Order: sequence, then C-alpha cells, then structure tokens
Amino acid sequence: MGIHGEPGLSRSKLATADNVATELLQAILADLDIASGDRVVVLVNSLGSTTMMELYLVFRKTAQLLEERGIRIHRSYVGPYVTSMEMGGCSLTIMKLDDELAELIDRPADCPALTQREGRSD
Repeated sequence: MGIHGEPGLSRSKLATADNVATELLQAILADLDIASGDRVVVLVNSLGSTTMMELYLVFRKTAQLLEERGIRIHRSYVGPYVTSMEMGGCSLTIMKLDDELAELIDRPADCPALTQREGRSD
C-alpha cells in the first residue's frame, strides 16, 4: 500500500524481514537496469510504526542481496523519512548512480528531513 493509500501489488500474510526485503528488491531489480559493478543509493523508509531494528533487518538483507549481484551501495538511508500516522510497514527505494548523481548525493544537506555531512558513507 502506498503512503497515501494507493493499492499495492499484492496482499500477503505477515512475513519475515528477509522475505519482505527479498520480495521488494526482486520487484525493483526486475524494473531497473542495474548490473554488477553499478553503484546505488538504498533508502529503507519506515511508514510510521515500523521500528529502526526492523528497518535495519530489511537493509541487512537488501545489502546482502545487492552484494551477491556485485552491486555496490554508495550511500544508504534507514529511518522514518516519509511516514503516515503510525502506519505499519516500510518502503524500499533504490537509485542507480552515475558520476554526477554520486557527486550530488554526497553534498552536505541541512533541512528538517535530512542533515548530512559531505562525503561518502562507504
């Protein structure tokens, strides 16, 4: 389900963080042109009531699956970035980087939703 109540792709019973991460990442990779050697940014976002521990479990599995495919995580973000009134679940966003996007994503930021120092996180 989307942040504004948009319908999702499917409904299923409660699953483990590993299964959720695998299912989300498979759908994303099937839709994007990402190959071994590419760099990406990973965002695991809480929809409101999902804990940081659960988000990091999803990130851990996502990172493992990307590493198995030779895809390098340039920067990662895990936390409650876009939430909806204690809504359960998380979203997974993958952004493929080129040199220009990598330079821009590494720039400092200081705003209500994100504070970031300059430099890569890896």
